[in-house]
Parts: sequence; structure tokens; C-alpha cells
Amino acid sequence: MIKKIAQGLKRVIKAGRTDEEFLEYLEELLIEGDFGVSVAGDVVSEFTNSVKNMRKLNRKELVGKLKDILKKDLLATSIEPEKNKLNLFLVFGVNGVGKTTTIAKMAHYYMQNYGLKEVVLSAADTYRAGAIDQLILWGERLKIPVVHQSSGADPGAVIYDSIASAKARKAELLIVDTAGRMHSRVNLVKELKKINKVVISNLLDGAYKKILVIDATTGQNALQQTEIFNEAIGIDAVVLAKYDSTAKGGVAAAVSKKLKIPFVFLGTGEKLEDLIPFDINVYLDNLLDIK
Repeated sequence: MIKKIAQGLKRVIKAGRTDEEFLEYLEELLIEGDFGVSVAGDVVSEFTNSVKNMRKLNRKELVGKLKDILKKDLLATSIEPEKNKLNLFLVFGVNGVGKTTTIAKMAHYYMQNYGLKEVVLSAADTYRAGAIDQLILWGERLKIPVVHQSSGADPGAVIYDSIASAKARKAELLIVDTAGRMHSRVNLVKELKKINKVVISNLLDGAYKKILVIDATTGQNALQQTEIFNEAIGIDAVVLAKYDSTAKGGVAAAVSKKLKIPFVFLGTGEKLEDLIPFDINVYLDNLLDIK
């Protein structure tokens, strides 16, 4: 999918606009592409300072300059399971971002790419209707156990049981699904802090990572969500889900620049295989339609 930013750049360069017109249009494109007003303004300002007489540059040169500017603020990371330890990935995000499906994709990714034999899923999203059943179905498909209790159970108790079960199985990786919606922001933050405390108290010498899933189609809402979750318990990495479903996608740049949080995966479809490591060059080449 060619992103709106790439299409817009083609049009404005082809039209041969003045530098001032080009910069105004570029800022509009970035805002429409979910970079946000603040980040878009910063990018255009840096572009203005680094590129003189833009009309002398061709499309490839202009897009290359823009990529160089965007690349400086984007952050990517990889999360490799530590050997001889129970690795616990606490996965969170608001309802509807594709969190549970992303968890299944992550389990598949680590089994396929790291050869993990003992992976356990934890259904600690006890609030959303169908969340437990959905994770159980994924567990059956992946042929891995899912620790769960009944709907409405205490998420902390589910996580406690999950850690105990994973340790008994000598599991290498435990991925925990959590609730994404409470009655208020205060309740959400309170629940996350409680869950975080349960993990820290019971995992002990295990390896702990906190991973947020955001939806690429929700724009600046995703940035606000990231701020809330990061304020609550901190975030080690972000997964940008549903990247294949949007013609925008600039929110990753906004999150990296404003919050200094790296991205670990891109969700590119519905299949188990449709989760790829977040590569800054691949992301920008797609966003800017660089061949």
C-alpha cells in the first residue's frame, strides 16, 4: 500500500511549487499522516534548515533528505529471550488494537525464530467478553497451553497461577494478555500497577518485558494511549499493529520522537506469519514509497 505521504510528495514535486508552498504542503502531509502537529513542525523546520533551493533537487533527492531527518528520531529494538530463564512478556493495549492476535503472532514468531519449545500463554484479560476463549483457541492452534480462570476473575490471581505453571513446566516464555478497558483511566492505571507488582514479586530471577500494542489506524489516539501506559508502568517496546490497514502510519515517528520508546514489531496482516521485526529503513521506505 502506497502511503498518503508518498502520493502527496509525488503530486507536489510534479507541480513544481515554490519552496514555501512545498514546505506548507509537506507539513500538511505529515499531520494528515499521523505525525502530529508538533512533530510535523519540527520535521519541516529541520528540512528547511538542511535543504536550500529545493527546486534544484529531484524527487529522489528530496525524499532521501526527508528520510534522513525522520530516521534520526525513530527507535527500533529487538527482544531476545534470555537463556535458562523464564521470560515474561506482559502485553497491554486498549481494546480493539489487535492485542490478543498479536500475542498469538508473537508466540509463533519466537517458536519459529528462536526454537522455543515451551511457551505458555496467560489469559489475564478477564474483563472483555470472549477474550479468554479467543486466547484458548489460539493456544489450541499453536499447540501450547493457556492458563486461565473464569471470566471476571482477578487478573493478578491469573498471572500468579500462570507464573507458577510456567515455572513448573520449565517454560522458556510466558506471554500475558491483559485487559485494555476499565471504567476510567484511574482504574486502568491502578490495575496495571497491581499486575506489574504481581509479576515483579513472583517472577524473581526471570526476564521481564512490558510490551504495548497500538493500532496504526488510530492516529494520534495511539500516542495518547502510549503516554498513559508508559506513565502507569513504563514500556520497553511497542508493536505497531494493523500497519497494512492504513494509508498513514506516521504515529511510530511521533511516539519515538516524543516519548523515546522503541518499536519491536510491525503487524502486517491477519495470519500468524504477519508479524515482522520493526526495521526503520523498511518502515520509512514503505511510508515514503522508496523503491
